[in-house]
Amino acid sequence: MPLGVVIKGIGGFYYIKSPLGLIECKARGIFRKNDVIPLPGDKVSFSIVDEEKKLGVLDKILPRETELVRPAVANVTQLAIVVAIKSPQPDCVLLDKLLITARIKDIEPIILVNKIDQDTGDECKKFEKLYGKTGYKIFFLSAKQDMGFDQLTDMMKGQITVFAGQSGVGKSTILNRIAGSSLMKTGEVSNKIERGKHTTRHAELIELSNGGFVADTPGFSSFELTGLELNDLELYYPEFQEYLNNCRFNGCSHINEPDCVIKDAVLNGGIENERYERYIQFYNLLKKQKANRYRK
Repeated sequence: MPLGVVIKGIGGFYYIKSPLGLIECKARGIFRKNDVIPLPGDKVSFSIVDEEKKLGVLDKILPRETELVRPAVANVTQLAIVVAIKSPQPDCVLLDKLLITARIKDIEPIILVNKIDQDTGDECKKFEKLYGKTGYKIFFLSAKQDMGFDQLTDMMKGQITVFAGQSGVGKSTILNRIAGSSLMKTGEVSNKIERGKHTTRHAELIELSNGGFVADTPGFSSFELTGLELNDLELYYPEFQEYLNNCRFNGCSHINEPDCVIKDAVLNGGIENERYERYIQFYNLLKKQKANRYRK
């Protein structure tokens, strides 16, 4: 059976990118029976039922390596988190939550700082200082100045990348720049396929000319940390790692205990204070959630 990747699902029809072209498939009844929904990004096997019309049946979903819920996409390899240098101001609480969530799900995060043409001071330098110690790749972008897009496009090669961030940060502009002609083709396909006007749509993957795929998310106004235990929070701060296990007390929370190397690193500039302050905020939030679970 041929193999392919699901790029879109509309009203029970799944569109599979394959060496045979774009195949429109219905899923076998066993998926509904087992309450399994094929997702964009799923690697699947399928059978052809009409070669001329490129119609088929989705037979099997190969094991997923990763899975996101919002948007519902499988086998994501990169999470591109977009912030704007201004308009709106960077929401670093949201950014840090998304960075943590990406690592929990074993997805590589990259940070996109957009609208850098609006930097009237040293905002870019401050941002680079704040996140430089994390080791995450940071791209500074400007559509007006045509900056950063070639390097970003190279990073997308062969990857399934999901874009996320606040509303208004310019995700659509970035997607238009790196996927331009592909977005046009996607729009033509969507117009041609008139099914699903009143059905639930999943996310859609857009194929890039370099073989990668991208997907957009709705803009976030809030985002909650899930799937994270209180004592594991420290593991999702890359700049903490060289200091862990050297505190005086085992199980140090790095907040109130004496002889804490994390707190010393903050004082000495090895860890940025703003990142540390948000660590405390998240720690207290997770501690409260844990207490509420025990009360129930």
